[in-house]
Amino acid sequence: MKAYSVPVLLVAALAGCSAPPAAPPPPAAKVRPADETNKFPAQDRVKVEIALEHVLDKANLPAGNVATYEAKGRQWQLFLIKAKSNEAAALLLFDYKGRLAHVKFVPHFGGYAGEDGGTPMFLFQKGPYLAGVAGLPEKDADTLARTFAARLSDH
Repeated sequence: MKAYSVPVLLVAALAGCSAPPAAPPPPAAKVRPADETNKFPAQDRVKVEIALEHVLDKANLPAGNVATYEAKGRQWQLFLIKAKSNEAAALLLFDYKGRLAHVKFVPHFGGYAGEDGGTPMFLFQKGPYLAGVAGLPEKDADTLARTFAARLSDH
């Protein structure tokens, strides 16, 4: 029988007594977006909803607020996503504009116009917000987006 040193036996004994692996941390709780109804223009507004998962049911967009409007036989939506920072909002804008068809930069606004699945889209960033107009031609969306952007500055 070989003589083992005490440290070797102690290490061997401790190795067999290791604690079970720690359980993975629970998934982070989803934070409900704030109700931003006051940031949406009231004229022609039908409703404002909080999208808990994805704004406009777009997998590439996080949770946020969506307002539905109707006037003169047309329906459109405004959406608003508050990101963690201005930079995060800029990244959301850049990512979403990359998914649009027929996308073009709107230099006087610093936003983008294009189509998402055949729906006209007008996107812009204002501070920590990614905002947009869905369902209106560019000219109409541009005018409405100016009013919307001004409300984001005032609140």
